[in-house]
Amino acid sequence: MKYFFCILLALLFISCSATKKVPSGSYLLNKVKIDTDTKGISESDLKPYLRQKPNSSMFIFGKVKLHAYNIPRNDSSWLNRQFLKFGEPPVLYSDRLTGLSMEQIRLKLANKGYLNAKVDTVVVKKDRKANVTYKVTGNEPYLVRSFKDSIYPVDSTIYRILDMRRRLAVVKEGDIFDQEMLEKGRIAITSELRNSGYFNFSKEDIYFLADTTVGNHQVDLTLGLNSPADSPLHSRYRFGEVIVNNGVSSTILQDSTLHYLLDTVQFRNIKVVQERNEFMLPQAIYYNTFVRPRRIYSDQLVERTYSSLNRLGSVSQTAITLTPVVVNDTNFINANISIFPGNMHFMQFGIDGTNSAGDLGIAADATYEHKNILKGGETFRVKLNGAYEFIAASDSASLIDKSYYEYGVEAFLSIPQLLLPWVMKQLRDQPSASTEFSLGANFQNRSEYLRQFFNLSSRLQWSRRRWQVNNVVEPIDITYVRMPWMSDKFRNAYMNDSINPILKASYEEQMIVRTAYNVTYTNVSSGRLPPRIPFHARAGVEVAGYLPRLLTAMGATRRNQSDREMLLGIPYAEYLKADFDFAPTYRWDDRNTLAGHFALGVAYPYGNSIVLPFEKRYYGGGANSVRGWSTRTLGPGTYNNDSLGYDFANKTGDIKLDMSLEYRRKLTTLFELAGFIDVGNVWTVKDYRSQPGGYFTWNSFYKELAAAYGLGLRLDLNFLLVRVDLGMKAHNPALPEGERWSLFTPHFRRDFAFHFAIGYPF
Repeated sequence: MKYFFCILLALLFISCSATKKVPSGSYLLNKVKIDTDTKGISESDLKPYLRQKPNSSMFIFGKVKLHAYNIPRNDSSWLNRQFLKFGEPPVLYSDRLTGLSMEQIRLKLANKGYLNAKVDTVVVKKDRKANVTYKVTGNEPYLVRSFKDSIYPVDSTIYRILDMRRRLAVVKEGDIFDQEMLEKGRIAITSELRNSGYFNFSKEDIYFLADTTVGNHQVDLTLGLNSPADSPLHSRYRFGEVIVNNGVSSTILQDSTLHYLLDTVQFRNIKVVQERNEFMLPQAIYYNTFVRPRRIYSDQLVERTYSSLNRLGSVSQTAITLTPVVVNDTNFINANISIFPGNMHFMQFGIDGTNSAGDLGIAADATYEHKNILKGGETFRVKLNGAYEFIAASDSASLIDKSYYEYGVEAFLSIPQLLLPWVMKQLRDQPSASTEFSLGANFQNRSEYLRQFFNLSSRLQWSRRRWQVNNVVEPIDITYVRMPWMSDKFRNAYMNDSINPILKASYEEQMIVRTAYNVTYTNVSSGRLPPRIPFHARAGVEVAGYLPRLLTAMGATRRNQSDREMLLGIPYAEYLKADFDFAPTYRWDDRNTLAGHFALGVAYPYGNSIVLPFEKRYYGGGANSVRGWSTRTLGPGTYNNDSLGYDFANKTGDIKLDMSLEYRRKLTTLFELAGFIDVGNVWTVKDYRSQPGGYFTWNSFYKELAAAYGLGLRLDLNFLLVRVDLGMKAHNPALPEGERWSLFTPHFRRDFAFHFAIGYPF
């Protein structure tokens, strides 16, 4: 029935004329096109300056909203009103708006250096429809012949700041006379000075003089500085008195007779006004307040204070009032900061249905959170989770004849400052800083085994350089995997070195004591102009086992039957791991983007570990890797063992290489089309007997790179991006040589992979 309705609706749209409601003598604006010969200025750059655009159109379906509007004759019924509400009235061609569009395009081109540009229109009217083409002739652009500044004689301090920060080189000789670029330069100079103490500085204090009479399509530019009306020099400020209202109610603040209920506490050089029952500890306020006495005034410090205080779960709102004052001929900015309490308690319950290989199940969780438990903005969270899966009974050889359940608990504490030794005090004063601790336990009960996980971890995080650099240090992370019971069938089938030592190692009891450091950098900065090629890069290193190894050296451990060192009767893992990830993006215009991705990871088990712990190994394929393969179905190397079916344990490795190139084309504000090429694989660092063909060698790894290509469709909802990708294998290293390329002879069941994901792949 629903298919019949869809077909009927489609027929209604098709049969309904687009010009049905176009008045006599008028024309529907059907198509608009811009033909331009200007270099670097495309049609999509000029379209925003059109004062009249056709009705919106959906990919494949065309002008659905216009057709919907044309269906009803009037609004007499509820259904008719819904069609009219959803639809769009026809856009009628207008000579006046077309003329305005021509002028706006010409002004845009003049701002981009094409001062002699001409814009003409060709209007074709037929069948009550109008197709408009704007013919743009840029002619020769004006170029910058010379560029100089005249700031030094006016204000040497400002000149020194701008010269040191390289803000004076707004343009260079030979550049196109782009007035929009000059405006961006004014904004950048203003931002630099406002972050260097010049509280009252605005972009109107910077000007450019352009002499266009010096030659054929050439301009001489001079950058100048306006002096303030009441002083020969611009005033530079420092922060003066800083007072923080620590959750004080507005009633008490406004009624002077109630001020006796307040206390004023001096912490370092900040005054904190609070009620007897304080909202937050003064030291927590201090470490999240970057507006401090004697510091040079900076918009950035004010912004950082806003974000650091507002990110505290206990704070609902922050207000900052800045007041310029002069004390003994010195300029100061007094700051009054008010923080308002939010809701301290939070509870959440969740329930989900699961489907794992056809086995249905249910999962639930409950979370309680206190957002100011120690009055320092600390977040304390306890989470309980459980899951039950109804596993279908099968052949006894499958070892799975009963249902499976899992449950666990996690406690988490986040402190909004860095807890560091006194020798590292300089790191404490960092934006977005936090120290986190977590403790958790998880239990898996299956008919073939009982497995237990215990975890204790710590984490330090802080940002630098306008939040461009984010640092994460995990000083100590301890994971204990315990398997107190397993069935005889499971032990004989899997926990056997002669059958599969990789799988055996992944299920053995062990302790992982690790330390890690990760740093992320992006060249996109708040308050600054976006770079031409934005990118983000991440690097990380992880080492496990060095603390137990120190105890081993002191004789505090003993060996088990497998000749592995044990700490507290538990074998421990030793490995090194390093990762690097780089993702640049190049945007041609508002519709076309080219994104790249390069990722490399290397891990090496040593000492007490023959193989890397299973959860620390790399895997290939999936929505964020080589998309011609499903998750955990690629590699390592040329390894292929179809007799094992879904061989997830052996489809892992110690080295991972991923390279991708993706072209993205905006179809509408909602839909985006993508075409991609992915290359990569995983390998092992040791020649494991259970993973033949997986060993990495320099003279053959490039022959073992998997390649895939495909198409993707994305739904961009602003707050959420839903992604669907269809990848096809182009080079499959698991096949015999001579049969690996399937670029022109794809096998539709074997060579395609479908991916549904949230967010971009990189």
